[in-house]
Amino acid sequence: MPEATLKYINLVICILMLIFIGVQYNDPDGPLWMAIYAVPAFWAALAFFNQRLFQVLVAKKLMLVSLIAALAGMVYFWPTSSHWWAKDVWWETETAREGMGMMIVTIALLTSWAVGRVR
Repeated sequence: MPEATLKYINLVICILMLIFIGVQYNDPDGPLWMAIYAVPAFWAALAFFNQRLFQVLVAKKLMLVSLIAALAGMVYFWPTSSHWWAKDVWWETETAREGMGMMIVTIALLTSWAVGRVR
């Protein structure tokens, strides 16, 4: 896949994460989820605008911390509802939506990490 295509995938991820942040305004724990979604938005923006920063040791370590935190969050928020992927369940169950949100955060971070490693 061409490097430019990977770069624009991160722009799309950044925009999606910013939209996710925007729809948290009426959620009781909205500020927490705004902060969680801001992390992959930041890394996706970094991968789009200045991919070379991924070669800096501090950035590599911070990205690793972000990935580990996202994986831990995904395990913590993993949905326990049966058939949590079904619209009828996640539409009504907050914990299913939160678990899916952490899955999306993890995928977004892994994508930014992968693109950041491409020279």
